[in-house]
Amino acid sequence: MTDTVLATAVAQIQSARANGHGPVVKTFFDEPTFTATHVVHDPVTRRAAIVDSVLDFDQPSGRTSHASADAVIAYVRAEGLTVDWLLETHAHADHLSAAPYLQEQLGGQIAIGAEIRTVQGVFGKVFNEPPSFARDGSQFDHLFTDGERFALGELEAMALHVPGHTPACLAYAIGDAVFVGDTLFMPDYGTARADFPGGDARTLFRSIRRLMELPAETRVFLCHDYKAPGRDAFVWETTIGAEAAANVHVHTGVAEDDFVTMREARDATLGMPRLILPSVQVNIRAGHLPEPEENGVRYLKLPLNLL
Repeated sequence: MTDTVLATAVAQIQSARANGHGPVVKTFFDEPTFTATHVVHDPVTRRAAIVDSVLDFDQPSGRTSHASADAVIAYVRAEGLTVDWLLETHAHADHLSAAPYLQEQLGGQIAIGAEIRTVQGVFGKVFNEPPSFARDGSQFDHLFTDGERFALGELEAMALHVPGHTPACLAYAIGDAVFVGDTLFMPDYGTARADFPGGDARTLFRSIRRLMELPAETRVFLCHDYKAPGRDAFVWETTIGAEAAANVHVHTGVAEDDFVTMREARDATLGMPRLILPSVQVNIRAGHLPEPEENGVRYLKLPLNLL
């Protein structure tokens, strides 16, 4: 079957490159969570999107703060950008989203993939959320479906559903760049785990192969980097061609069954992410913290002996 969505994405990227009209990308790297937040904008209209923002969270004290988000805000204001979108590639398990705070300061719509409803259903049970907790994605301003097209100023953009790490993972193709979330890491580091609830190594492989059908020169922006052995600097930008040629887990020529065997064996050795319980609890709410209780304090739950 022809992947018409992918064909449209390919045409978009080729057109952007031919016209020399690609986005400007400024990245803010949060080393405590190894997260790359990308501010992407159209250089003509200066309309912008913020991809995968970070709310600072000190787990021992339970305190949140905004230093990471404030750096993004300062850049946006200094550059005279107008924020249209606050894009989440998925419900992150390693950091809390700062999207609501950024929206309060800068505007824009908070958006994620439509399959967030599946994630909310799973983790709603994990956290024993009450019936009043909406599992329909309504905490977000917009839910993207696979192939849905949107604009960033004069830049064409598209959402691509790339499940496997989580059911709701999206990649955003904006002009000649694609923001892939946790689906891929740098070629020398490999791929994301696929053992969270709803994750699947075989699905991840097929999503990656789909992305690798994009033009080789497509710029790829990652959500995380952990510095592969022997590399001293954090890096978060590569290309589809580099991933296809050299990704240590899934380069061209790696068979699906071999990838699944490797990924499942590797995942079995990994511990839970340090911030998974607070992160997912907040991120399935579009970054909103739980409502205050009668004493005015907000609380996060810690399920015992469940995961």
